[in-house]
Amino acid sequence: MQVSFLGLGTMGYPMAGHLANAGHSVTVYNRTTSKAEAWCQEYSGALAATPTEASVNQEVVLTCVGNDNDLRALYLGADGIIAAAKPGTLFIDHTTASAEVAQELYQAALQAGCYFLDAPVSGGQAGAVNGVLTVMIGGDQALIDRAQPILDCYAKCTTRMGDVGAGQIAKMVNQILITGILSGLSEGIRFAQKAGLDIATLVDTLKVGAAGSWQLENRGNTMAKDEFDFGFAIEWMHKDLGIALAQAEKMGIKLPLTAQVDQAYQGLIEQGRGRQDTSVLIKDFDQKQ
Repeated sequence: MQVSFLGLGTMGYPMAGHLANAGHSVTVYNRTTSKAEAWCQEYSGALAATPTEASVNQEVVLTCVGNDNDLRALYLGADGIIAAAKPGTLFIDHTTASAEVAQELYQAALQAGCYFLDAPVSGGQAGAVNGVLTVMIGGDQALIDRAQPILDCYAKCTTRMGDVGAGQIAKMVNQILITGILSGLSEGIRFAQKAGLDIATLVDTLKVGAAGSWQLENRGNTMAKDEFDFGFAIEWMHKDLGIALAQAEKMGIKLPLTAQVDQAYQGLIEQGRGRQDTSVLIKDFDQKQ
């Protein structure tokens, strides 16, 4: 298929690479041109100088950028990618953003005779590199079916969550659950260390029981060793939790644990840990002892 991918960050770079490796005709754009040039040297594809150039005459246009404002700047207005696209183009957004902006982009695409799916992903950098992401999608099933040959290139699970915006709501739940698990894991790991348990043995035992989780299996040992320079940066999680908390406020409910963890991440960012993995939450626990 004729595909373009805009946003070659930690996630987008390998995702676009899987599309090229699968034989799709891929055009890439990145705000930092050197990143797009490096991608073109590593994979087979074309380099677009501007977002609008990337969206011309494509069947599917994929985006994976920073936040709501980035998306509005990229998609909307006379110079946006919707205006440059041909009617019938399918836009798929993998950014973690608000349900509100997803609905805005859906309406704008519809008015231009195009289509839109919000499709945030979970699985982190490793999931993107290995092509085993989980994709939570908001939009029509017929459009998801059309997109399936693209999504299958980098995802192990693609699920329709509901209408446009539902994918983003599901991603908010994903982030809420991760922070809750990491909060408990922080206490559990330090408790075990204080008691003199061998953490590697503990993790291998608990991961196959009722307390098992991806976070325990992949982060338990590194948290015990105070290793955090990898994975999903807390500045990204802080952004994501802000979106979830704002959505909760609109819904009239409170998320006390999420708010507590979000505040802890803010403090860790102020200490210069913003680029460290979300499992660095254990250092906030240490500071409160």
